[in-house]
Amino acid sequence: MKLKQLSGRTPQLPLRLTLDNAQTLVIEQWLRVLPGQRYVGKAHWQGRSVLVKIFVGSKAARQFQRELVGAQALTEQQINSAAVVDAQQQADGSAYLLFEFIENAQSLAEAWQECSADLPLSGRQTDVLGRALSTVAQMHLRGLWQSDLHLDNLLQQGEQLYVVDGGGVQSEQAGKPLAQDNVIANLAVFFAQLPSAFDTHLEELLIHYLLVNAEHALRLESLHKQILSIRQWRVKDYLNKAGRECTLFSAKINMFGLRVVWRDAQAELESLLAEPDAAIARGHIYKTGGAATVARVEQGQRSLVVKRYNIKNVMHWLKRFWRPSRAWYSWREGHRLSVLGIATPQPLAVIENRCCGLRGSAWLISEYCGEQDIIARLASYQASDVVPETEINALVELLNALIREKISHGDLKGHNILWHQQRCYLIDLDAMQQHHSMRRFTRAYQKDRSRLLRNWPQQSPLYKLLDQRLPQLPSSCSED
Repeated sequence: MKLKQLSGRTPQLPLRLTLDNAQTLVIEQWLRVLPGQRYVGKAHWQGRSVLVKIFVGSKAARQFQRELVGAQALTEQQINSAAVVDAQQQADGSAYLLFEFIENAQSLAEAWQECSADLPLSGRQTDVLGRALSTVAQMHLRGLWQSDLHLDNLLQQGEQLYVVDGGGVQSEQAGKPLAQDNVIANLAVFFAQLPSAFDTHLEELLIHYLLVNAEHALRLESLHKQILSIRQWRVKDYLNKAGRECTLFSAKINMFGLRVVWRDAQAELESLLAEPDAAIARGHIYKTGGAATVARVEQGQRSLVVKRYNIKNVMHWLKRFWRPSRAWYSWREGHRLSVLGIATPQPLAVIENRCCGLRGSAWLISEYCGEQDIIARLASYQASDVVPETEINALVELLNALIREKISHGDLKGHNILWHQQRCYLIDLDAMQQHHSMRRFTRAYQKDRSRLLRNWPQQSPLYKLLDQRLPQLPSSCSED
């Protein structure tokens, strides 16, 4: 097969490709695919493993040149990166680059996932972010920056760190330190991808950067402002992706139904998606009838929670058919929390029944995060003088996160907070809202806080302790 003939999202493997120079490239694994534009994979070429980037379509020549120029800039400025072993533009307009394959490497994004649940700026988190910032500082010192700066573009192999994805590498004046404004803008892209809880630790984190590149005094106020702006854009962009066909999500939306699936889980969920009610019937049912039916189901190697939002009667349907389902609201808000770094079960799929665009029943499929809610977790402390510090600190952390993002839950009873992996996970998100007005958020937060406290007798030691420790907001706020 010729490069130009590549199509679809998952071309069958192994795949033998013939190059213009008559050499053969055998693709063994796809790593990233943008159908009809870019295919990235692990391949076998001339007796060695390589990483291949193949460009097809109308943008192939431009994307190839950008990737090649970026990779060459990294090499010329002595930034550790995978070496280019071959690169060619083909006669049919397609193009490819071959890089040395970095064996036994882990992206810093993978390393971050292993410690992301730690309390902010744990030792493991500091190590990951410190290594990343030191490498970013090296690039800035040599006049380079990566426009699409994120932890997936940094690979660690033992103690060595490599910069990958030359397509995002740009140069201001190669060999000379990057200007202060560009430094702050690029660092803002990096920090905006972290949960906002890390904003208070910027000075500590920037030490790792300044130890390598101290050319400029970094203005924290300007950095904070840009981080906020970029984070808001990232959330909006991510939520848009969660409702359409893209690299992260598989989406089928028409007048007769909606189905959006987290692409990495699609193959595993296919049988469940085809018959969600049958899966509920086979599962362990927590709640049935009324507005919702909830069950834990086993699918492949993992446990999942399937929640069906029911239509109770004709009057209920008349109230619901014309607006997005509660399953859709929960799907969207679950992804909002995830991208903001606030713990919630990972939403994996959402389904809506539709008839000529009119909505009926809907299903939400999420990862299973245990059954113990915060009420059950704290039950033994209700009349005790022992202080459950771990649990209370986790509750405080959760509420502080909601305050930072101006998010109200709408029904913050204890049953909607699960205790899982030493953290508080929010569930039942269909009434959740992110506010623009601080005044409205303050009123909504006070209702949430009061609803949470009502889970315990007002005269109990636990209630008094929680009332003392859970964050409060002023009862009135002039900011709109």
